[in-house]
Amino acid sequence: MRKYVMAVIAGTVAGAGIATQLAGPLLAQEAARNASVYQQLDLFGDIFERIRAQYVEEVEPEKLIEAAINGMLTSLDPHSSFLPKKDFDAMQVQTRGEFGGLGIEVTQEDGYVKVVTPMDDTPAAAAGIQPGDFITHVNGESVLGLTLDLAVEKMRGPVGSEIVITVVRQGTAEPFDVSLIRDKIKLTAARARLEGSTAVVRLTTFNDQTYPGLEAGLKKVFEEAGGADKVNGVVLDLRNNPGGLLTQAIKVSDAFLDQGEIVSTRGRKPGDGERFNAAAGDLTGGKPLVVLINGGSASASEIVAGALQDHRRAIVVGTKSFGKGSVQSVIPLRGDGAMRLTTSRYYTPSGRSIQSLGVQPDVLVEQPPRSTEEKAEVAKPRGRSEAELRGSLKNDSMTDDERRLLEAEAARAEASAKLRIDDYQLAYAIDILRGLSAVARQ
Repeated sequence: MRKYVMAVIAGTVAGAGIATQLAGPLLAQEAARNASVYQQLDLFGDIFERIRAQYVEEVEPEKLIEAAINGMLTSLDPHSSFLPKKDFDAMQVQTRGEFGGLGIEVTQEDGYVKVVTPMDDTPAAAAGIQPGDFITHVNGESVLGLTLDLAVEKMRGPVGSEIVITVVRQGTAEPFDVSLIRDKIKLTAARARLEGSTAVVRLTTFNDQTYPGLEAGLKKVFEEAGGADKVNGVVLDLRNNPGGLLTQAIKVSDAFLDQGEIVSTRGRKPGDGERFNAAAGDLTGGKPLVVLINGGSASASEIVAGALQDHRRAIVVGTKSFGKGSVQSVIPLRGDGAMRLTTSRYYTPSGRSIQSLGVQPDVLVEQPPRSTEEKAEVAKPRGRSEAELRGSLKNDSMTDDERRLLEAEAARAEASAKLRIDDYQLAYAIDILRGLSAVARQ
């Protein structure tokens, strides 16, 4: 027994010795790392003072510090940045659905400003700005080398003032200038309408108005159709929707799901993750659903499309989405400003990250470009038929009800043909729902 006890004590002492030997270098490394950080902070202080004392012009210390903070944040990723008080206030107004500007959601790539999407019914949309366009100059001044916030600042200005931006577009040989008039942007987050027997809901952004607008829009369209049973399905149009509030993306996804995970977020530490699940209740009563996306569908739009796709609740149609799979937290700071910091990545219910990959549609449908010839095609007279000939015999085998049904079907076919010219992707989505409805009736 004495030998056993001694062996245990010896082992304990040996273990303590090993622990001491391991802890020593680790503590030394940590101390060296901290010393290096303090040295770098001292270097920052030296440079700051040298600029204040010797720069060719007097500079405001606050401006220098803000620039340094913003440089630190923007070096991390394109979505982290410093928000001075006025920008923080503007962002809070934007999430409520009203702000001033051109109506362009932008990011930064290769030093230039890249358009994620123009927003509906804004100066940018009216001027024909497209997702993927690069803005290289603002009023003749290059934006190369500017931070994204500074480039955006150059595009801001009084409502009613003119701005000229230089655009580089893939497939266009030369850069070209676009003149826009700044306006107050009022976003209608959700619009709903009836196309034949299909409810079409267009979401332009994810702000505080989005889910209430979706709910009210569906209710209005169902009433207009004469009851939910008269609607064959829903098209949720998320094209050129740059995203917005995570909470609204969760609510919109939940509107079409009865159960299951909607999205999960994972931060730097294992305990930082969150999961969001759907509650019972589907605003459509389980009707067939098609989601439209394209390269301008980003962030919250991708959360919705990915959740509905993974649960096989919707058929996703269009082209690959933008691929922003990160979540930013807005953290208020002393002095009334804030910082936007990327704090986590989000994952769809199946566990896939969309970051840099985007949501791949189930049915790939490109939107063909609108040419002058295509527009003229709509106005061309249709070929004459027997029924249009003067003095043609009437079909006496049809009842009045059958004739009315035939005329209504002809009107629907004509409207559908026009829609294919106006919006091929939407027409395709509606055709899918018509097909599903026809199969269900068999």
